[in-house]
Amino acid sequence: MTAQTHTFHVHGMHCNACILLTESELKDLPNITYAKSSLKNHSVEVKGDFGDKTPEQIAEELTVPLKPHGYTVSIERQQKVVKWDDFTIAVPIALAFALLFIALQKMGIVNLVSGGDVTYGTAFVIGIIASLSTCMAVVGGLVLSMSATFAKEGDKIKPQLLFHGGRLVSFFILGGVIGAIGSAFTLNTSATFILSAVIGIVMLTLGINLLDVFPWAKKLQPSMPKFIAKHAHGVSKFNHSFTPVLVGIATFFLPCGFTQSMQLYTLTTGSFLQGGFTMFAFALGTLPVLAAISFSSFSITNSSKSGIFFKTAGLIVIMFALFNLLNSLVVLGVIPPLFNF
Repeated sequence: MTAQTHTFHVHGMHCNACILLTESELKDLPNITYAKSSLKNHSVEVKGDFGDKTPEQIAEELTVPLKPHGYTVSIERQQKVVKWDDFTIAVPIALAFALLFIALQKMGIVNLVSGGDVTYGTAFVIGIIASLSTCMAVVGGLVLSMSATFAKEGDKIKPQLLFHGGRLVSFFILGGVIGAIGSAFTLNTSATFILSAVIGIVMLTLGINLLDVFPWAKKLQPSMPKFIAKHAHGVSKFNHSFTPVLVGIATFFLPCGFTQSMQLYTLTTGSFLQGGFTMFAFALGTLPVLAAISFSSFSITNSSKSGIFFKTAGLIVIMFALFNLLNSLVVLGVIPPLFNF
Protein backbone atom coordinates (compact mmCIF):
# COMPACT_ATOMS: atom_id res chain seq x y z
CA MET A 1 0.00 0.00 0.00
CA THR A 2 1.26 3.46 -0.94
CA ALA A 3 0.64 6.28 1.52
CA GLN A 4 -0.91 9.38 0.02
CA THR A 5 -0.90 12.94 1.31
CA HIS A 6 -3.81 15.31 0.70
CA THR A 7 -4.73 18.77 1.92
CA PHE A 8 -8.41 19.65 2.30
CA HIS A 9 -10.36 22.69 3.42
CA VAL A 10 -12.33 22.37 6.67
CA HIS A 11 -15.55 24.37 6.99
CA GLY A 12 -16.67 25.29 10.50
CA MET A 13 -13.33 25.88 12.26
CA HIS A 14 -13.44 28.76 14.75
CA CYS A 15 -10.72 28.45 17.37
CA ASN A 16 -7.70 26.51 18.62
CA ALA A 17 -10.02 23.90 20.10
CA CYS A 18 -11.14 23.08 16.54
CA ILE A 19 -7.55 22.16 15.64
CA LEU A 20 -7.33 19.68 18.49
CA LEU A 21 -10.76 18.16 17.82
CA THR A 22 -10.37 17.72 14.06
CA GLU A 23 -6.89 16.21 14.37
CA SER A 24 -7.97 13.84 17.13
CA GLU A 25 -11.04 12.57 15.26
CA LEU A 26 -9.20 12.06 11.96
CA LYS A 27 -6.23 10.28 13.57
CA ASP A 28 -8.68 7.75 15.00
CA LEU A 29 -9.57 6.60 11.48
CA PRO A 30 -7.84 3.26 10.73
CA ASN A 31 -6.41 4.35 7.37
CA ILE A 32 -5.02 7.71 8.59
CA THR A 33 -1.42 7.85 9.82
CA TYR A 34 -1.03 11.63 10.05
CA ALA A 35 -3.35 14.64 10.42
CA LYS A 36 -2.37 18.29 10.83
CA SER A 37 -4.99 21.04 11.01
CA SER A 38 -4.45 24.75 10.39
CA LEU A 39 -6.74 27.43 11.79
CA LYS A 40 -5.00 30.08 9.69
CA ASN A 41 -5.92 28.35 6.41
CA HIS A 42 -8.95 26.44 7.70
CA SER A 43 -7.40 23.29 6.29
CA VAL A 44 -6.18 19.84 7.25
CA GLU A 45 -3.30 17.83 5.82
CA VAL A 46 -3.80 14.07 6.02
CA LYS A 47 -1.61 11.12 5.17
CA GLY A 48 -2.80 7.56 4.79
CA ASP A 49 -3.99 4.73 2.57
CA PHE A 50 -6.91 5.91 0.46
CA GLY A 51 -6.70 3.32 -2.32
CA ASP A 52 -8.12 4.52 -5.63
CA LYS A 53 -10.53 7.03 -4.09
CA THR A 54 -10.82 10.48 -5.65
CA PRO A 55 -10.15 13.60 -3.54
CA GLU A 56 -13.91 14.23 -3.48
CA GLN A 57 -14.56 10.73 -2.10
CA ILE A 58 -11.80 11.12 0.50
CA ALA A 59 -13.29 14.46 1.60
CA GLU A 60 -16.68 12.82 2.07
CA GLU A 61 -15.06 10.01 4.07
CA LEU A 62 -13.25 12.47 6.35
CA THR A 63 -16.44 14.48 6.89
CA VAL A 64 -18.25 11.52 8.48
CA PRO A 65 -16.50 11.65 11.91
CA LEU A 66 -16.36 15.46 11.89
CA LYS A 67 -19.97 16.19 10.88
CA PRO A 68 -21.43 15.64 14.39
CA HIS A 69 -19.08 18.35 15.66
CA GLY A 70 -20.17 20.88 13.01
CA TYR A 71 -17.29 20.47 10.53
CA THR A 72 -17.26 19.47 6.87
CA VAL A 73 -14.25 18.61 4.71
CA SER A 74 -14.09 19.85 1.13
CA ILE A 75 -11.68 20.25 -1.75
CA GLU A 76 -12.98 23.80 -2.18
CA ARG A 77 -11.91 26.77 -0.07
CA GLN A 78 -14.54 28.07 2.32
CA GLN A 79 -16.14 31.30 1.18
CA LYS A 80 -16.43 33.60 4.17
CA VAL A 81 -19.88 35.18 4.35
CA VAL A 82 -20.60 37.64 7.13
CA LYS A 83 -24.31 37.68 8.00
CA TRP A 84 -24.65 41.31 8.99
CA ASP A 85 -28.43 40.92 9.25
CA ASP A 86 -27.88 38.86 12.41
CA PHE A 87 -26.85 42.05 14.19
CA THR A 88 -30.35 43.53 13.76
CA ILE A 89 -31.53 40.95 16.28
CA ALA A 90 -28.30 40.41 18.23
CA VAL A 91 -27.77 44.10 19.13
CA PRO A 92 -31.22 44.66 20.70
CA ILE A 93 -30.91 41.41 22.71
CA ALA A 94 -27.43 42.38 23.92
CA LEU A 95 -28.64 45.88 24.84
CA ALA A 96 -31.58 44.38 26.74
CA PHE A 97 -29.12 42.18 28.64
CA ALA A 98 -26.97 45.25 29.38
CA LEU A 99 -29.99 47.18 30.70
CA LEU A 100 -31.01 44.21 32.86
CA PHE A 101 -27.44 43.97 34.11
CA ILE A 102 -27.40 47.67 35.08
CA ALA A 103 -30.86 47.42 36.67
CA LEU A 104 -29.76 44.48 38.83
CA GLN A 105 -26.66 46.45 39.80
CA LYS A 106 -28.73 49.48 40.81
CA MET A 107 -31.17 47.34 42.79
CA GLY A 108 -28.29 45.63 44.57
CA ILE A 109 -29.62 42.17 43.73
CA VAL A 110 -26.36 41.09 42.15
CA ASN A 111 -22.91 42.57 41.95
CA LEU A 112 -21.34 41.17 38.81
CA VAL A 113 -18.59 43.75 38.49
CA SER A 114 -17.03 45.55 41.41
CA GLY A 115 -13.77 47.47 41.28
CA GLY A 116 -12.46 45.39 38.42
CA ASP A 117 -13.18 42.14 40.25
CA VAL A 118 -14.83 39.12 38.70
CA THR A 119 -17.39 37.87 41.20
CA TYR A 120 -19.08 34.47 41.29
CA GLY A 121 -22.04 35.90 39.36
CA THR A 122 -19.74 37.00 36.55
CA ALA A 123 -17.99 33.63 36.50
CA PHE A 124 -21.33 31.82 36.32
CA VAL A 125 -22.60 33.95 33.41
CA ILE A 126 -19.30 33.56 31.55
CA GLY A 127 -19.59 29.81 32.12
CA ILE A 128 -23.02 29.78 30.46
CA ILE A 129 -21.70 31.69 27.45
CA ALA A 130 -18.58 29.52 27.25
CA SER A 131 -20.63 26.32 27.26
CA LEU A 132 -22.58 27.53 24.24
CA SER A 133 -19.63 28.96 22.35
CA THR A 134 -17.67 27.23 19.64
CA CYS A 135 -14.64 27.28 21.94
CA MET A 136 -16.34 24.56 24.00
CA ALA A 137 -16.70 22.33 20.95
CA VAL A 138 -13.64 20.39 22.04
CA VAL A 139 -15.16 19.72 25.47
CA GLY A 140 -18.43 18.65 23.85
CA GLY A 141 -16.49 16.39 21.50
CA LEU A 142 -14.60 14.90 24.43
CA VAL A 143 -17.86 14.26 26.31
CA LEU A 144 -19.45 12.63 23.25
CA SER A 145 -16.34 10.49 22.73
CA MET A 146 -16.45 9.30 26.33
CA SER A 147 -20.20 8.70 26.15
CA ALA A 148 -19.82 6.58 23.02
CA THR A 149 -17.05 4.53 24.63
CA PHE A 150 -19.13 3.65 27.67
CA ALA A 151 -22.39 3.26 25.73
CA LYS A 152 -20.84 0.22 24.05
CA GLU A 153 -20.74 -1.39 27.48
CA GLY A 154 -24.35 -0.42 28.16
CA ASP A 155 -23.38 2.06 30.88
CA LYS A 156 -24.78 5.53 30.18
CA ILE A 157 -25.82 7.24 33.41
CA LYS A 158 -23.03 6.51 35.90
CA PRO A 159 -20.15 7.77 33.68
CA GLN A 160 -21.99 11.07 33.09
CA LEU A 161 -22.55 11.60 36.82
CA LEU A 162 -18.89 10.82 37.54
CA PHE A 163 -17.76 13.17 34.75
CA HIS A 164 -19.82 16.18 35.86
CA GLY A 165 -19.17 15.55 39.56
CA GLY A 166 -15.45 15.13 38.92
CA ARG A 167 -15.40 18.27 36.80
CA LEU A 168 -17.06 20.45 39.44
CA VAL A 169 -14.82 19.15 42.25
CA SER A 170 -11.63 19.39 40.19
CA PHE A 171 -12.41 22.95 39.04
CA PHE A 172 -12.86 23.95 42.69
CA ILE A 173 -9.64 22.27 43.83
CA LEU A 174 -7.48 23.33 40.87
CA GLY A 175 -8.93 26.86 40.98
CA GLY A 176 -8.09 26.94 44.67
CA VAL A 177 -4.54 25.81 43.96
CA ILE A 178 -4.10 28.63 41.43
CA GLY A 179 -5.54 31.09 43.96
CA ALA A 180 -3.17 29.78 46.65
CA ILE A 181 -0.22 30.16 44.28
CA GLY A 182 -1.31 33.76 43.75
CA SER A 183 -1.12 34.32 47.52
CA ALA A 184 2.63 33.70 47.32
CA PHE A 185 3.00 36.82 45.22
CA THR A 186 2.38 40.32 46.47
CA LEU A 187 1.00 42.28 43.54
CA ASN A 188 1.18 46.04 43.70
CA THR A 189 -1.48 48.23 42.11
CA SER A 190 0.31 48.40 38.76
CA ALA A 191 0.84 44.62 38.58
CA THR A 192 -2.81 44.00 39.48
CA PHE A 193 -3.87 46.44 36.76
CA ILE A 194 -1.67 44.70 34.17
CA LEU A 195 -3.12 41.30 35.05
CA SER A 196 -6.68 42.68 34.99
CA ALA A 197 -5.95 44.34 31.64
CA VAL A 198 -4.70 41.03 30.24
CA ILE A 199 -7.92 39.33 31.40
CA GLY A 200 -9.96 42.10 29.76
CA ILE A 201 -8.01 41.84 26.50
CA VAL A 202 -8.38 38.04 26.44
CA MET A 203 -12.14 38.36 26.95
CA LEU A 204 -12.32 41.13 24.36
CA THR A 205 -10.58 38.85 21.85
CA LEU A 206 -13.00 36.03 22.69
CA GLY A 207 -15.97 38.35 22.21
CA ILE A 208 -14.69 39.61 18.85
CA ASN A 209 -14.14 36.01 17.72
CA LEU A 210 -17.70 35.09 18.68
CA LEU A 211 -18.95 37.85 16.36
CA ASP A 212 -17.31 35.87 13.53
CA VAL A 213 -16.69 39.06 11.54
CA PHE A 214 -12.93 39.55 11.79
CA PRO A 215 -10.99 36.37 10.80
CA TRP A 216 -7.65 37.91 11.83
CA ALA A 217 -8.77 38.01 15.49
CA LYS A 218 -8.67 34.19 15.70
CA LYS A 219 -4.88 34.31 15.50
CA LEU A 220 -4.77 36.41 18.69
CA GLN A 221 -6.72 33.93 20.81
CA PRO A 222 -4.55 32.25 23.48
CA SER A 223 -4.44 28.48 23.78
CA MET A 224 -3.20 25.80 26.13
CA PRO A 225 0.10 24.17 25.06
CA LYS A 226 -0.88 21.59 22.47
CA PHE A 227 0.90 18.64 24.07
CA ILE A 228 -1.11 19.14 27.29
CA ALA A 229 -4.41 19.50 25.45
CA LYS A 230 -3.72 16.38 23.36
CA HIS A 231 -3.07 14.25 26.42
CA ALA A 232 -6.18 15.67 28.09
CA HIS A 233 -8.34 14.79 25.09
CA GLY A 234 -6.80 11.32 24.79
CA VAL A 235 -8.04 10.36 28.26
CA SER A 236 -11.58 9.94 26.87
CA LYS A 237 -10.46 6.99 24.73
CA PHE A 238 -9.84 4.71 27.72
CA ASN A 239 -12.70 2.59 28.99
CA HIS A 240 -12.14 2.38 32.74
CA SER A 241 -14.45 3.02 35.66
CA PHE A 242 -12.34 6.00 36.82
CA THR A 243 -12.02 7.49 33.32
CA PRO A 244 -15.05 9.86 33.54
CA VAL A 245 -13.51 11.54 36.60
CA LEU A 246 -10.18 11.91 34.77
CA VAL A 247 -11.97 13.38 31.75
CA GLY A 248 -13.71 15.88 34.03
CA ILE A 249 -10.34 16.90 35.46
CA ALA A 250 -8.83 17.05 31.96
CA THR A 251 -11.34 19.70 30.82
CA PHE A 252 -9.55 22.16 33.13
CA PHE A 253 -6.55 21.98 30.79
CA LEU A 254 -8.30 22.12 27.40
CA PRO A 255 -7.85 25.11 25.04
CA CYS A 256 -10.94 27.14 25.95
CA GLY A 257 -10.13 30.83 26.17
CA PHE A 258 -12.97 31.46 28.63
CA THR A 259 -11.55 28.88 31.04
CA GLN A 260 -8.10 30.41 30.70
CA SER A 261 -9.38 33.94 31.39
CA MET A 262 -11.01 32.67 34.59
CA GLN A 263 -7.83 30.80 35.56
CA LEU A 264 -5.87 34.00 35.06
CA TYR A 265 -8.27 35.87 37.31
CA THR A 266 -8.06 33.29 40.12
CA LEU A 267 -4.33 33.99 40.28
CA THR A 268 -5.15 37.55 41.38
CA THR A 269 -7.42 36.42 44.23
CA GLY A 270 -4.57 35.16 46.38
CA SER A 271 -7.03 32.88 48.14
CA PHE A 272 -7.67 29.13 47.89
CA LEU A 273 -11.37 29.49 48.70
CA GLN A 274 -12.04 32.51 46.48
CA GLY A 275 -10.10 30.98 43.59
CA GLY A 276 -11.83 27.63 44.10
CA PHE A 277 -15.33 29.07 44.26
CA THR A 278 -14.68 31.26 41.20
CA MET A 279 -13.75 28.25 39.05
CA PHE A 280 -16.59 26.24 40.63
CA ALA A 281 -19.10 28.97 39.67
CA PHE A 282 -17.70 28.98 36.13
CA ALA A 283 -17.97 25.16 35.87
CA LEU A 284 -21.50 25.34 37.30
CA GLY A 285 -22.44 27.76 34.51
CA THR A 286 -21.27 25.26 31.89
CA LEU A 287 -23.11 22.35 33.54
CA PRO A 288 -26.60 22.62 31.90
CA VAL A 289 -25.33 22.59 28.31
CA LEU A 290 -22.63 19.97 28.90
CA ALA A 291 -25.24 17.79 30.60
CA ALA A 292 -27.50 18.20 27.56
CA ILE A 293 -24.59 17.24 25.30
CA SER A 294 -23.93 14.20 27.48
CA PHE A 295 -27.40 12.77 26.97
CA SER A 296 -28.12 14.01 23.46
CA SER A 297 -26.49 15.37 20.33
CA PHE A 298 -27.47 18.97 21.22
CA SER A 299 -25.28 21.57 19.54
CA ILE A 300 -26.02 25.27 19.12
CA THR A 301 -23.47 25.32 16.31
CA ASN A 302 -25.77 23.41 13.97
CA SER A 303 -28.80 25.59 14.72
CA SER A 304 -30.14 27.90 12.01
CA LYS A 305 -30.08 30.69 14.60
CA SER A 306 -26.48 30.05 15.65
CA GLY A 307 -25.24 33.24 13.96
CA ILE A 308 -27.62 35.38 16.00
CA PHE A 309 -26.70 33.60 19.22
CA PHE A 310 -22.94 33.87 18.73
CA LYS A 311 -23.14 37.56 17.81
CA THR A 312 -25.32 38.22 20.87
CA ALA A 313 -22.94 36.27 23.11
CA GLY A 314 -19.99 38.07 21.53
CA LEU A 315 -21.47 41.50 22.26
CA ILE A 316 -22.18 40.49 25.88
CA VAL A 317 -18.63 39.17 26.37
CA ILE A 318 -17.25 42.40 24.86
CA MET A 319 -19.40 44.32 27.35
CA PHE A 320 -17.92 42.32 30.25
CA ALA A 321 -14.41 42.91 28.87
CA LEU A 322 -14.93 46.68 28.58
CA PHE A 323 -16.37 46.85 32.12
CA ASN A 324 -13.31 45.00 33.37
CA LEU A 325 -10.88 47.28 31.50
CA LEU A 326 -12.66 50.49 32.54
CA ASN A 327 -12.92 49.48 36.19
CA SER A 328 -9.24 48.53 36.18
CA LEU A 329 -8.41 52.04 35.00
CA VAL A 330 -10.64 53.45 37.76
CA VAL A 331 -8.80 51.41 40.42
CA LEU A 332 -5.48 52.65 39.04
CA GLY A 333 -6.79 56.23 39.25
CA VAL A 334 -6.31 56.90 35.54
CA ILE A 335 -9.97 57.78 34.97
CA PRO A 336 -12.83 58.74 37.32
CA PRO A 337 -15.65 56.24 37.97
CA LEU A 338 -17.91 56.14 34.92
CA PHE A 339 -20.65 54.04 36.48
CA ASN A 340 -22.11 54.42 39.94
CA PHE A 341 -22.39 50.71 40.75
